[in-house]
Parts: sequence; C-alpha cells; structure tokens
Amino acid sequence: MTQRRGLSRWNLTTLVLWLLALALAGWTLRQLPLNSITAQLGQLTWHNWLLWTLVNGTILYLAVKRWQLLGQALQAPLSLARLFRMRQAGSAVSFLTPGPHFGGEPLQLFWLKRFFGQPLHRAVVMLGLDRFVETSTNIAVLLAGVLMLLGTAMVPLDDGLQVSAILGGVLAALVLAAALVVRHPVWLANRFRPLVQRWRGGSDERDSNQEGGWQALVRLMQNALALHRGRLWAALLLSLLGWAALVLELWLLLRFLGLSPSPTDLLTIMVGMRLAMLLPVPGGIGTIEASMLWSFQLLGLPVSAALGLIALTRLRDAVVLLVGLGCLWSFHRPRLPGKAVSAE
Repeated sequence: MTQRRGLSRWNLTTLVLWLLALALAGWTLRQLPLNSITAQLGQLTWHNWLLWTLVNGTILYLAVKRWQLLGQALQAPLSLARLFRMRQAGSAVSFLTPGPHFGGEPLQLFWLKRFFGQPLHRAVVMLGLDRFVETSTNIAVLLAGVLMLLGTAMVPLDDGLQVSAILGGVLAALVLAAALVVRHPVWLANRFRPLVQRWRGGSDERDSNQEGGWQALVRLMQNALALHRGRLWAALLLSLLGWAALVLELWLLLRFLGLSPSPTDLLTIMVGMRLAMLLPVPGGIGTIEASMLWSFQLLGLPVSAALGLIALTRLRDAVVLLVGLGCLWSFHRPRLPGKAVSAE
C-alpha cells in the first residue's frame, strides 16, 4: 500500500512538471515569429543535414565508447551495439521523467543483470562510474564556462558567483563521495548500516549478504583504479571530447542559421542551455527555450535565429527520443511462448 501511494505521488509530480514545462514552452513559442521556421529550415542544404547527422552520431558514439571502456576496466566487456541499445533506452526514460539527465538508471541496472548476465555489484559500479564521470565532467566544464563568462561582463558578478558556488559545491561533493567509497569503504559502510537495517528490517543473514556485496563492489572499483587507469583516463578524455563535439554542433547550427558566432557567443548560449537542463523539468522543455531567448537577447542576436535554433535542437531531441523508444521496446517487446531470453 505504501509503495503504491509513493508511485501515485511520483506520477502526479511528473504530470504536474510536464504540464508546467509544456505551458512554459507554449508561452515561449508565442513570443516568437513562428512563420519564419519553415523559411529558416528551408535554407539548409542536404550537406548541412548530413554534416549535422555525422556530428550527432559522433556525440552518441563517444558516450557509448566511454561506457564500454569503463566496463572493460570493470571486467564487463560488452559490445558497442548492446551498450548503445541500453544507453538510448535509458536516456528515453530519463527524457520523459523530471530532469533530462537521470531517471532510466534503475532499468539499466535491471537490463545489465537480466539480459547481459552481470552481477548486481558489477552492474552498479559500471553504471555508477559512467554516471559519475559524465556528471562530474559536465559540472566541471559548466563551472569553467561560468568563470570564463565572469571575465567578459556578460553575466552579473553576483549571479555568476552564486552559480559558481553551487556548481563548485556539487563537484566537491561528488569527488568527496567517490573518495570515501574508494579510500574508506569500511567507515562508510558502518555509517550507513543502521539506516539500511532500519529501512529494510533485515536479518543477520541478509545483512551479511549486503556486506559481502558491498565489499565486492568496493574491491571491483579499487582493482579498476589500480590496474586499468589508462582506460579510466581514456574515458575521461572521451567525456571531454563529447563536450567539444557539443560545442561544434552548436557552432554548426548557428552557422547554418546565417550567424558568425564569436567564442563568447558560443560560450554564453551553451552555458545557458546546459544550466537550463539541470532544472527538474522533463526534457528541459520550456527552460531550454527560455534560456536561448535570454542568451540571444543578451548578445543582441536576431530572435528569429533563436527560433531556428530551438526548432533544430528539438528536432534532434525528437529523433533521438524515437531511437531511444525503439531501443526501449526492444527490451520489453512481447516474446513468443517458450522462447528463451537472449543476452543479445
């Protein structure tokens, strides 16, 4: 009963956030000259569409390849095709839940264990390490971007310092949590054992199993750090290259729309968009559009170009979401009676 009540509250919260997001998106679009969408998109040649597709394919490849390297460091060598299917399916769930960055992880843990035969502790480390590298890189790059904008007077000093303090605090908390898990696992387990026992009402046998799983998890991480640092550094490099590809995509889209953005323009628009995606709104709907309008007005760029950028980015999001939903369906499609579950 309590679980059903919790799920009902979660569904209601998700519905309210979706309604607010769609209302904000509708209000934003009403302020723009919608008639110029077709004219602007019609200016793109097939070369533009092909180049844009290749850049987005590179962005997806870098993310999946990073996950594969981390899996190899954790003795879970999965193919790029399997990881792509699992990553995009989880991303589709994350897009449709509050906050476009998280939400599909429980399903990805289930798939790693159910379909790909990974022990739970390895699945947790494999997914957690990938999310840690991605999230910490995102926060670090955003923090660097905000600090760079402070030197250009594009962002008010007080606002910039507040955002920098929040991002710096989140990044420090992530690093501290990772250090505690790797360096002081026993101390951390002792601190949380009473909470886990109270929450689950576990017996001595269950507590023993949990402690063994925790030890296996920590041992796996420590072995990866000791024996596979090259792969871990390569994964971090791929995460940074992913950011470079995101900036390149934004530059290309602005060029397609007839603009010649300066480095400051690119930085302002990109930081605004990525900060808007941190808000707990499904898919960043409404918040990203508002951030683009704010950035273009601040930079003195044509509002019609902002409309074109919104249309192109949402078109990309729709295509990626459809691919993700297809991957999600592949995991949960009806199976013929008596057909065994394949690891592929």
